[in-house]
Amino acid sequence: MSLERINPAELSPATGFSHAVAATGTRLVFLAGQTALDGAGKVVGESLPEQFEIALTSLLTALAAAGGSPADLARVTVYAVDVAAYRTHVAELGRIWRTLAGRDYPAMAVVGVVRLWDEAALVELDGVAVLP
Repeated sequence: MSLERINPAELSPATGFSHAVAATGTRLVFLAGQTALDGAGKVVGESLPEQFEIALTSLLTALAAAGGSPADLARVTVYAVDVAAYRTHVAELGRIWRTLAGRDYPAMAVVGVVRLWDEAALVELDGVAVLP
C-alpha cells in the first residue's frame, strides 16, 4: 500500500492537510464519525481542543482495530459546530494532530454544521484509510 500526497505549487500552501492523496492498496477502511464520547457514551471535554483530541483518539483507535495506522489515512472530514472557534484553536488542534497522527496529512475538509448527534458535541471526525 502506498499513499502519494499531492500538493500542486499552483494551489495555496497545504498546511495541516494535503490537497490530494492518491492511494494504491488492497483494503479500504471507512471510519465512522467519532465525537468526544467516553466508554459510557457520554460526551466529555469542555473545550473544542479537548473534544478534538478525544474524537481523534477514538478515530485512530478504530483505525488501529482494523489494522491501520495514522499514515494510512487518505481522507478525514472534520464537522465543527463553530468554525470560527475551530479557526481560533487551529494551532492547538494542529499540535494535537501531529502528536497523535504525525505529519502524513490526509486530504481534509472542515465542514460547519448546526449541531451533531449528541448536542454537547463540538466536533466530529470521520475518515477513509487505505491499508495494504
